[in-house]
Amino acid sequence: MEMMEYDYNTSRKNLVLPEYGRNIQQMVDQILATTDRVKRNQMTQALISVMGNLNPHLRDIHDFKHKLWDHIAIMSDFKLDIDYPYDIPVPETFQAKPKIVDYPQSAIRYKHYGKILERMIQTACDMPDDDERRALIQIIANHMKKSYLTWNREAVDDQVIVNDFLVLSKGRLKLDETYRLEETREILNKGKKKRDKVMIPSPKKHRSF
Repeated sequence: MEMMEYDYNTSRKNLVLPEYGRNIQQMVDQILATTDRVKRNQMTQALISVMGNLNPHLRDIHDFKHKLWDHIAIMSDFKLDIDYPYDIPVPETFQAKPKIVDYPQSAIRYKHYGKILERMIQTACDMPDDDERRALIQIIANHMKKSYLTWNREAVDDQVIVNDFLVLSKGRLKLDETYRLEETREILNKGKKKRDKVMIPSPKKHRSF
């Protein structure tokens, strides 16, 4: 009795881009084997549409169509001779090492407040002494208290916020009695309500018969 041969994935060649699956790879291989250049172009255009529908998340990427054409080139091992709508992809482009990202080296005085808040205080320092600056200082101070409670959910003495604000502004700004900080209880209750709102599912509607 003749034994049947099974085509297992383990016996096939590895997929270059597994996220597209073996069917898409086979279509690319079929285009590669097509000798008519006009037909190759037509088949590639059709395959680009299919790949876009299979990966709708790519639409959120800037110039996602360019990304799809690059993927076809990669899956064809850069051997696909077609009319690319962009610069013809070459292997060297995808083998280049990413550029080194320069991270800010300046130290953060209080990590629980963050660097952006420090910049906001600096902005307030550079503003003229008017109602707009007072409004900004009020917002920053309450945000500091919220950030502190996120880091330490037990409690926070308002004097800690006052002192930290003075330090971060390098003595240029002071939270006096005219500024009001939110009560700790108010801040924690707001956070709890937000979490409860996210966790509680909406009630299901039952059909009446």
